[in-house]
Amino acid sequence: MTQTPSKIVYTARASATGGRQGRSTSDDGLVDVALATPKEMGGPGGATNPEQLFAAGYAACFQGAMGLAAKKAGVDTSTSTVTAEVGIGPEGQSYGLTVDLKVAIPGVDLATAQELADAAHQLCPYSKATRGNVPVTVTAVEA
Repeated sequence: MTQTPSKIVYTARASATGGRQGRSTSDDGLVDVALATPKEMGGPGGATNPEQLFAAGYAACFQGAMGLAAKKAGVDTSTSTVTAEVGIGPEGQSYGLTVDLKVAIPGVDLATAQELADAAHQLCPYSKATRGNVPVTVTAVEA
């Protein structure tokens, strides 16, 4: 089921040229990165790649969603860490992605951290966008 926001409050704009061996920039110039295919995929490495950019964005977005879930539960997650691992590999004629999210919340037991992470997974826009399309695991880990 597709859900559309009732109001768009911000639109990010970025462009890429040259594909995996090119450059990606945002319209405001704050993002301006060289791109390179990772060595593990037969490329030269030495620059960022779409999977790293996706991992960084997902981790940050999930962190924000976790803050919302934690606030409702009365838990402080200001020193927590979300690590996103984005995998890419062959899927039929093309490629597919996987995502593993690891959540560490200092001073919070693993069961509570997992509950908060699961709640954040329901709130996070990236999680909503990937649901049903990309396998995503969410795991609480020791801080």
